Amino acid sequence: MKKKITVLGCGLVGAAIARDLSREAEFELTVADASPAALGRLGDHPSVASIRRVEADLSDRRRLASLVEGADAVVGALPGRLGFAMLERVVHIGRPIADISFSPENPLALDDLAQDSGSTAVVDCGVSPGISNFAVGRAAAGLSRVEEVTIRVGGLPVRRERPFEYAIVFSASDVLEEYTRPARVVEDGRVVVKPALSEAETIEVAGVGKLEAFLTDGLRTLLSTVSARSMKEKTLRYPGHAAAMRALRDGGFFDTEPVEVSGVSVAPRALSEKLLGRAWKLGEDEEEVTYLSVEVSGAGAPGSTRRYFFELLDRTARGVTSMARTTGFPCAAIAAMLARGEYRDPGIRPLEMLARDPAVSARFLDGLRSRGLEWTERWTDPSGKSRK
Repeated sequence: MKKKITVLGCGLVGAAIARDLSREAEFELTVADASPAALGRLGDHPSVASIRRVEADLSDRRRLASLVEGADAVVGALPGRLGFAMLERVVHIGRPIADISFSPENPLALDDLAQDSGSTAVVDCGVSPGISNFAVGRAAAGLSRVEEVTIRVGGLPVRRERPFEYAIVFSASDVLEEYTRPARVVEDGRVVVKPALSEAETIEVAGVGKLEAFLTDGLRTLLSTVSARSMKEKTLRYPGHAAAMRALRDGGFFDTEPVEVSGVSVAPRALSEKLLGRAWKLGEDEEEVTYLSVEVSGAGAPGSTRRYFFELLDRTARGVTSMARTTGFPCAAIAAMLARGEYRDPGIRPLEMLARDPAVSARFLDGLRSRGLEWTERWTDPSGKSRK
């Protein structure tokens, strides 16, 4: 009998996840979204003909419950503003879920509920948070004490001659949330809050060129699950992007309080989301690149310091954008594991927790490799020598 998977949300990433899972003959897919146009993203290729498409308001708790009841696994791929309520409902029902909604709320707040209902909820399973968390978890497992964690990540269009040299494959609302939500970092073992888009630095990435990195609030569950003296996540863009976004933010373009324009009440942020979403829309034939680096240092043998490096560089392939690949494929790999019953651990389980289990880690990494993602990781011992 086929395993049933319900995908909630059919944006560019949700659609990529659904198409990926539909290639597995053992799965029966249902994809739900409020927008008929979004469901149309699945296309009409024979490989997706078997997917059941459902137009549904996923903020309706009863409708959502009816869609996930009996599913062997659920995929949460909704905009962040809807993500937490959806996750809570699925967890309450007791279904296993792989979630990439990245809601502003702390998913760990649902841990007791998930344990009580028997739901295994793997949250934040995209690229970062996601693969980045997994890499930090692998490093932490090899250290007696974690000192420093630095994550740098960004998805960018190869063609730069577009407004702000940026493009998106998900909602503009979630991008602006990154630029407005204060960034939580760890300094001297304490959580410190700093402005998003701050502490910009320039780095050089082989095969991509010069990029700027700035603080964003991407550590999320790592703030609770990994103890470190210093920890930060930075988003990568082409040079100048952060200054432009700071100017718009500080100029009030991202404010949520409505202003009156010619007798009409308009929220500046709502208008900015519409305009930037249109300006940033990635063209169908445009190529994209995603880069992720994770550096972790800490105590190894008594009196020694070990360093761990993880690096991923991905490009658009086979008609799937790089950000959809690197965000969607980790989630698809986890959803497949959940549907097959290969991973069960009731509670809220971000990927840094999965990294502690060698068997689960191996299955997850095999799932990424089978989908064409490639990366390098290495340790540097106290002598400075590297080993994979």
